[in-house]
Amino acid sequence: MIFAYIVLPILLVAIGTPIFLVFLTVVAVAMLFFLNIPPVALQQVMFGGLDNFALLAIPFFVFAGQLMSSSGIANRLIAWAMAMVGRVPGSLGVSTVAASTALGAISGSSVAAVAALGQTLYPKLIAAGYGQRRAGGLLASSGAIDIVIPPSIAMILYGMAAEQSIPRLFIAGILPAILMAVLLSLFVVVDSMRRGIPSDHAFSFKAAAKATKDAFWAILMPVFVLGGIYLGVFSPSEAGGFACFYAIVIGLFVYRTMTLRDIVNAAGSAAMLSGQILILVAAASVITWIVTTQGVPQAIIAWINAMELSAFAFLLAINLLLLAIGAFLDPTSAILVFAPLLAPIAMSLGIDPIHFGIIMTVNLAIGMFTPPFGLNIFVAQQVTGLPAHTLYRGVAPFVVVLIIALIVITYVPALSLTLAH
Repeated sequence: MIFAYIVLPILLVAIGTPIFLVFLTVVAVAMLFFLNIPPVALQQVMFGGLDNFALLAIPFFVFAGQLMSSSGIANRLIAWAMAMVGRVPGSLGVSTVAASTALGAISGSSVAAVAALGQTLYPKLIAAGYGQRRAGGLLASSGAIDIVIPPSIAMILYGMAAEQSIPRLFIAGILPAILMAVLLSLFVVVDSMRRGIPSDHAFSFKAAAKATKDAFWAILMPVFVLGGIYLGVFSPSEAGGFACFYAIVIGLFVYRTMTLRDIVNAAGSAAMLSGQILILVAAASVITWIVTTQGVPQAIIAWINAMELSAFAFLLAINLLLLAIGAFLDPTSAILVFAPLLAPIAMSLGIDPIHFGIIMTVNLAIGMFTPPFGLNIFVAQQVTGLPAHTLYRGVAPFVVVLIIALIVITYVPALSLTLAH
């Protein structure tokens, strides 16, 4: 069993096996050689793991994000964010953080944000004197906010896996995401002052008004989507469908920057990405089912109770664990495997499951740009053409900044729960 659950997955990951195949191989080996479970249970549990209404929100929001890119809405939001930042040292870097936050409030995709921002802003950051290392690190790290700010696919998956309210998770993520953006912006300002990087532009009411007018319908989208969820007008899944409809109408008839071919291409890209996510959901559901039926969660709870850990010590240990996991696993895989195991333990120690969901999401958001396997690093590498070792050094200070944010979010639960209650 140690070979099946520990040695085998490490070996498979080391040789580059896709994560969903790692999950399925581990379960198949365990069932065939160590457990008295008929093989037919594998496919039954896989398809049962997809039988969840909340999962409908994922392809909708992924499609909405693809439509944003095709219609130019993302570029309008980037231009708006840049226009709203005034004359502060490193204003272009602060604009990058603001633009990433704005994109995250629409698509919830960290990878998409890094790709969009990298193509638009990387040349400008280099021209402004940030240097390759700092510019690449900023682009890779600012995308982490997109996983935390609603609508967040990671929170949808946590809500499903831990059986928690997705609307409450969404609203609980607002203040933590703002804290992350503020701390990143403060670091950019201080670093720019130290390095002598001037302001890129002065704030202009005329330019801000024009950018706001150009991006007005794009800015309204998260207002309609999140407002509709919080007011009970529609469920998260229905909100995702509305986001797709809204993006199509705005792209075709308001901005007139999108064609029917663009919609078809966006649908194809969204189908591919959604398929990647959902096959992970199916494979991870089997892992969760195996460890649950074998009594692993109960054993872990008993072990923790025997150690008499306080909530403070437990959260410290969980943060260290999740930061390590996030450097190797993508948030989707990590949440689906570990949320069903860790959330009950947190609840047994009196930790609010909504607060714990935010802690878990922020940890895995940091993992998105933590070496060696942070996905944002690879995306930034493709967009910027920088070698991996340059990006590793570039993201290092931003990892420290967001770990500080993580500590505040972890031990000040009011930051997550004030709006959610």
